[in-house]
Amino acid sequence: MAFLKVVSLEKALEAINSFPLEPKIETVPLSEALGRVLAENVTSPINVPPFDRATVDGYAVRAEDTFMASESEPVKLKVVGEINAGDTPAVELKPGESVYISTGAPLPKNADAVIQFEDVEGEGEEVIIYKPAYPGLGVMKAGTDIPKGKILLKRGTRLTFKDTALLSAVGFSEVKVFGKPRVAVISTGNEVVLPGEELKPGQIYDINGRAIADAVRELGGEALFLGIARDDRESLKALIEKGIECCDMVILSGGASGGIRDLTSSIVEELGEVRIHGIAIQPGKPTIIGLINGKPVFGLPGYPTSCLTNFTLLVAPLLRKLLGRESEVGKVRKRLAHKVFSVKGRRQFLPVRIEGEKAIPILKGSGAVTSFIEADGFIEVPENVEILEAGEEVEVTFFG
Repeated sequence: MAFLKVVSLEKALEAINSFPLEPKIETVPLSEALGRVLAENVTSPINVPPFDRATVDGYAVRAEDTFMASESEPVKLKVVGEINAGDTPAVELKPGESVYISTGAPLPKNADAVIQFEDVEGEGEEVIIYKPAYPGLGVMKAGTDIPKGKILLKRGTRLTFKDTALLSAVGFSEVKVFGKPRVAVISTGNEVVLPGEELKPGQIYDINGRAIADAVRELGGEALFLGIARDDRESLKALIEKGIECCDMVILSGGASGGIRDLTSSIVEELGEVRIHGIAIQPGKPTIIGLINGKPVFGLPGYPTSCLTNFTLLVAPLLRKLLGRESEVGKVRKRLAHKVFSVKGRRQFLPVRIEGEKAIPILKGSGAVTSFIEADGFIEVPENVEILEAGEEVEVTFFG
């Protein structure tokens, strides 16, 4: 497919959605589940608490034995034992009996109330009760907190520390989660060098490799940065083949336009199939979408803002699908800070910075590093719109 045979953004997304990819499901220990996305609904296998338990330190009683108690005519009950948290009660209360019990301990058979220490007096092997207790006083019944069979967490939940604590409370030691897509990241260009290396005349430090890899990780995937491919066929082909071999997806930045050194499209065509080469958007027109051995290959533009805008538009939705997070798209509505001019007939995605209720356009161009760094996200200017007025409401799509 030749470059400049451009398609709409919708056609590009259609091509991506047609890829034969489904989320993978794996079982992981609960200790490794933080931040992962549940692949199934989780129901409680037990009651919490699993038994009727005392919520205060005091005496477990049969409430009916205390109904006649008053300040003038207290009731005396025989103390026949002691139960502490973690004990298995062996005693069974008979009429006129009580048991010393500590907070969290299971109630003995026939007991239905616990009177706290402050409301009674001890006298030898008896306890003196001055006011009646009612069934349930000082008691948490089994399943009151969490009943057995209750849905605790739904499929698609990204697990927080509160969620893992809840799963631990009902006895889960492992959970089923969506697998992490493994993504190979490749930067391209003779002019690009890694941070830490000497910067010679005509060279720039790589930003896209770091940005794409960490954007993948931020979404929940695994990113493997394979390095920088030089502008020669052997170097680029070797890294693409390595990415296809070790990962589920390959993302390249740079090398997608029609220049003599831009080889990505021909290599993808040689190894597999180019589905899209050119999208009718600005910035980001020179974008490649292909398939090699059933694995997606994205050739994103080299300019940072173009690269990360197209990552957000094209790659992020696919990653969210594979991670079970399709509904998580960060958007907000704001008022445009000042007038924006666009070219009619060209669909534009303009980076903006959010300040309060305003979206402030960043007009430095997609080649400026700070266009992306200063931006919180971008707005869409439709192809039939030439001017967006100051104060007009716009929808901001967040990067990441």
